[in-house]
Amino acid sequence: MNTIYLTTSEEDIRRAAEIIKNGGLVAFPTETVYGLGGNALDPEASRRIYAAKGRPSDNPLIVHISEFSQAEPLVKKAGGLQYPEGSRIPEAAHRLAEAIWPGPMTMVLPKAEGVPDATTGGLDTVALRLPANDTARRLIELSGLPIAAPSANLSGRPSPTSWEHVREDLNGRIDAIIKGEPCIGGIESTVVDMTGELPVILRPGLITPERISSVLGVPCSYDPAILGKPEDGLVPKAPGMKYRHYAPKAEMRLFRLKDEASADGHKRLLSAMEAEAEEYRRLGRDVEILCYDSEREAAEKLFSDLRRLDQENADMIFAAALDQSSSIGFSVMNRMLKSAGYNIVEI
Repeated sequence: MNTIYLTTSEEDIRRAAEIIKNGGLVAFPTETVYGLGGNALDPEASRRIYAAKGRPSDNPLIVHISEFSQAEPLVKKAGGLQYPEGSRIPEAAHRLAEAIWPGPMTMVLPKAEGVPDATTGGLDTVALRLPANDTARRLIELSGLPIAAPSANLSGRPSPTSWEHVREDLNGRIDAIIKGEPCIGGIESTVVDMTGELPVILRPGLITPERISSVLGVPCSYDPAILGKPEDGLVPKAPGMKYRHYAPKAEMRLFRLKDEASADGHKRLLSAMEAEAEEYRRLGRDVEILCYDSEREAAEKLFSDLRRLDQENADMIFAAALDQSSSIGFSVMNRMLKSAGYNIVEI
């Protein structure tokens, strides 16, 4: 397949929208990472997304909309939830959308019959997001369709935060790539399950449980399945819950302190990483170290750093664990642990 490259001009976004309407696939920027978009209501387009990425078909896709009203036809009412008059969207979801959308949050809701199983990984729920990126929303608007869009990378690879990253993985596998600006968020959207009485986060991101709780006035917890290594047989309710993700080609190890409260902990951690790296370097291996000054810096740079080190043919990557007492630190550590395949060295 010949992949064409488009700009963010109105003319080119219209071309991309026509590709979507005709069943094709277009990679486009969002405020989190680049997405690989296809018609969410076309089972064949969704199957093409899975094939282009090499993605397991039980890993659900997120459906992107350009305005809140587009969510109504995609959702059905379910028992036990409160609804505004004349709406199929639960009251709590309305309140979250008003407070946070457009933005890096995905809500999981009961799906309408018109949403194909091929899009939702066979689940009876649909994951909906209204992105903050202007190009993304204009593409959805001009296509006149909800757009299913996982991250625009080969399955298991670090998520793409620039169009060049998409080119590395998907050139020749999809119809078009929109060459937008680098993504500012750096990690994928927070996914929150809104099908129960209380909100539950299925994938951590930049929208924190504290933010969700402050909007709804009720507790917001993490799904236990994301608090450790996935168990065999897990049925993923959201992207990123089951399969290996974000992995560089290099072997990656995550270094963390047993005693995180130690005053000289950061210094000891870096010293231990450098000492072990030198041992491998004496054996001729290229070992690179990742250590971030803040959780926010880690969110912005992790995926691009992993891809850069792959391009530089690093043999091993040693990364310093982040403080998980903050929700952003927890979110980025979720990606780091998966990137390293839960290969942890405790100091």
